[in-house]
Amino acid sequence: MMRYRERFTQVLHYIGANLDSELDIDKLCQYANLSKYHFHRQCSAFFGMSVITLVRLLRLKRAAYQLTYRDKKVLDIALENGYDSHEAFTRAFKKLFGKSPSEFRRAPDWEVWHKNYEPIIMLRSQLMESSASYQVDIIEFPEIQLAVMEHRGAAHLLGTTIRQFIQWRKAQGLSPNNSRTFNLVYDDPAATPPDQYRFDVCCTVKTSTDTNAENIVSKVIPAGKCAVIRHIGSDDSIGTAVRYLYFQWLDSSDFTLREFPMFFERVKFFPEVSESEMITDIFLPIE
Repeated sequence: MMRYRERFTQVLHYIGANLDSELDIDKLCQYANLSKYHFHRQCSAFFGMSVITLVRLLRLKRAAYQLTYRDKKVLDIALENGYDSHEAFTRAFKKLFGKSPSEFRRAPDWEVWHKNYEPIIMLRSQLMESSASYQVDIIEFPEIQLAVMEHRGAAHLLGTTIRQFIQWRKAQGLSPNNSRTFNLVYDDPAATPPDQYRFDVCCTVKTSTDTNAENIVSKVIPAGKCAVIRHIGSDDSIGTAVRYLYFQWLDSSDFTLREFPMFFERVKFFPEVSESEMITDIFLPIE
């Protein structure tokens, strides 16, 4: 029989993968082998919030990403995320974000969102810490030319930089279908003062001459050896994989770090796929 932690991990995974459908409590109970007579109380105790609140937060997170990074109509986003009308969606969204969906689309503000969403980040990180096992591969990574938008400032403002980069990328015809997506990761947001946090949003280009805007710079990922982990799931728990590479794996290996930051390749990303289906390859340059 599954241990309690495994059961609730299954519940969380199932909810995240089925946000498009009406979630059936009886089915959730059967899926996680939990008694329906105690399900809500057990989930509230474990998650720190009710199942209804958990589902609402995950759906509104997806809606916020769709509003910020995609061109879908507000009504279509509302219907996709379980709301029967534009009005019902607007009320729920404004209650959480302090802005209507249209206002948020014009000027996204993630600070209020992060305060409300922090319990889920902590929950996912704790579940990953207790159950994660990683396969680390050693590869020879080829030199790659990048177009880069540098984010410098608080991590919770990163969404603004990502949005600007997506707009530039669309204008250049550099879609994820013909240009790979990378991040250069310089700092740990949990250990870096907000005004000193650095993170680059990048895509591949053929030559440096493809970067022709004031806020776009050319950079190169140099050829060399890398340790790589494939992380499947939400970015909420990606820090666990990063810490594993930096500390547990590196400490037990015969390798040392090269003079280049860790970097991510975004293979499948949210909200095109559910958070549980996201794929991020995490590269640690070594020698």
